[in-house]
Amino acid sequence: MKEVTSPVIVRDILSRYKLSCRKNLGQNFLIDSNIANKIVAAAELRPTDLVVEIGPGLGALTARAAGSAGKVLAVEIDRGLLSALAETLEGVGDVKVIHGDALEIDFDNLVQERTGGKFGQGGERYKLLANLPYYITSPLLLRLLLKRYNISLMVVMVQLEVAARLAAAPGSKDYGALSVAAQYFTEAQILFRVPGTVFFPQPEVSSAVVRLAVRPEPAVPARDEETFFKVVRAAFGRRRKTLLNSLAGSEFGIGKGVWKAVLESSGIAPARRGETLSLAEFALITDNLLAMRG
Repeated sequence: MKEVTSPVIVRDILSRYKLSCRKNLGQNFLIDSNIANKIVAAAELRPTDLVVEIGPGLGALTARAAGSAGKVLAVEIDRGLLSALAETLEGVGDVKVIHGDALEIDFDNLVQERTGGKFGQGGERYKLLANLPYYITSPLLLRLLLKRYNISLMVVMVQLEVAARLAAAPGSKDYGALSVAAQYFTEAQILFRVPGTVFFPQPEVSSAVVRLAVRPEPAVPARDEETFFKVVRAAFGRRRKTLLNSLAGSEFGIGKGVWKAVLESSGIAPARRGETLSLAEFALITDNLLAMRG
C-alpha cells in the first residue's frame, strides 16, 4: 500500500503514469489523511462488511476501508487510473477494482457476481462509500435511492450545496425533489464540512460528508411509490407556481378541477407551493389521487 494523501505523491503518480486530472470526470483527489480517516470511520466498518466504493481515484479511501471491512469493490470509470490503483493498493486486503460507469452499473448484480451471491439481491446488505464528482452527484444519488439497491448505509462526500439539499426541511430554499427522495428512503445527516484545500487540484467549491442510513421501511407509507415520486416531480417542476398550477401542468395530464378536488380531500390549500409540503403530505396527495382515479 502507498499512502496517497499528499500532493507530492499524487503529482508523482500522475506523472509516472502520464495521467492528468480530467475535468470532464470531476477528478479532485483527496490529499488529507485526517478527512479520509473520518469518512471511513463514519461508515462503522466491520470485518463482515462488504463495501462498494464509487470513484476510488488513487485509493485514499479504498485502502482505509479495506483495513476495516472484509471486502471492497471499487468502481472506477477512468481506465487510465487502473494501473495506478494496482500500485497504490498493492498489499492491501481484499480489494477488487472494477472499470465501469456508476450511472449504468447494477450494483446488486455486481455485488452478487463478486461475492458468489452472499451479498445483494436478497442476501446480506452492503455499504457504500464515495467521493462523488460534482457533475453526476444528483443523478447518481437519485439512481442509488430509487433503484432500491440492497445498501444499508451510504457515506458520501458531495458539494456543500448538495449536502444542504439532502438534509433540507420543507419550506427551506434547499428543499426539493432530492430532499424528498433522500429522506423518504434514508435518515440523512450532514457530518462535517470539507474545504477545497484538501483536494488536488483544489476545486472552487466546498464539500461536505453526508451519512445516509437506509431505513428498513420508507419514512411514510405511500400507496404507490411510482406515483408518489411522480407527484413529487410535478410539485417541484415549477417552483414559482402554486401547487395547483404545478400539478395541473405536469406529465399527469389531469385538469385543474381534478387536482383541486384531490388537494381539498387532502386538506392542502391549492395556493401552497410544492416546496412547503412534507413527505406525509406528498403521500396523502398520492393516496387521494389514486383513490379518486379508482
